[in-house]
Amino acid sequence: MKLGFIGTGNMAGAIMGGIIKKGIIAPEEIIGSDIMEAGRERAKKEHGIHVTADNIEVTQKAEVLVLSVKPQFYAQTIAEIKDAVREDQLIITIAPGKTLAWLEEQFGKKVKIVRTMPNTPALVGEGMTAACPNDAVTEEEKNYALELLSAFGKVEIVPEHLIDAVVAVSGSSPAYIFMMIEAMADGAVAEGMPRPQAYQFAAQAVLGSAKMVLETGKHPGELKDMVCSPAGTTIEAVRVLEKLGFRSAVIEAEKVCADMSRNM
Repeated sequence: MKLGFIGTGNMAGAIMGGIIKKGIIAPEEIIGSDIMEAGRERAKKEHGIHVTADNIEVTQKAEVLVLSVKPQFYAQTIAEIKDAVREDQLIITIAPGKTLAWLEEQFGKKVKIVRTMPNTPALVGEGMTAACPNDAVTEEEKNYALELLSAFGKVEIVPEHLIDAVVAVSGSSPAYIFMMIEAMADGAVAEGMPRPQAYQFAAQAVLGSAKMVLETGKHPGELKDMVCSPAGTTIEAVRVLEKLGFRSAVIEAEKVCADMSRNM
């Protein structure tokens, strides 16, 4: 097996789904384990992969191993599989707060690890993932890991000390954006728009705005100024957002998010 997953939840499904869709690895070359039979069977049905209840079987069979269990189960899972992990095996982790040093300590030996922080838009192929390999990972292995991680969105190499910032700005931020879309829709509903239509308008506005930042290369402030006509509707809305501390609220939320990640 070229790829193994310990844990077959939503994020694992997004990763394997993107990899299969891009044709990087065929489903028959992927194996996943999960303690929950329903999770295993869902992965098998949706992606056509091999499944098992045995984490050690996955570890022994896979060339690349993705630890996709919840962070609180990492120590327990590593203790179970560490004796089966091989020197030539590449391990990809997706848990916030679990540093490379901590991971190496849990394995009790030098292993090839790429620590990553993806986000939930990976479920629709628009994820943003940070990757941080340890010094045991070769250049070729790093590039292969990046190829896998780019199958469900964009990926960037970051130094490990920035991982907590990544958690704040992209790992957790979909929740902030969903809250903003909901609030925007509520405002439209208050003006008489049907709710389904309000969500459509709000979500498409967010999507289009993000695309403008990514594709034009212009500073977000410049793009904001392009919308704000003198004495117009938009600058009045911006004035109220500034008065109510919109930007400060976002910054403070990211600060507490990064602190929480740092201390997990």
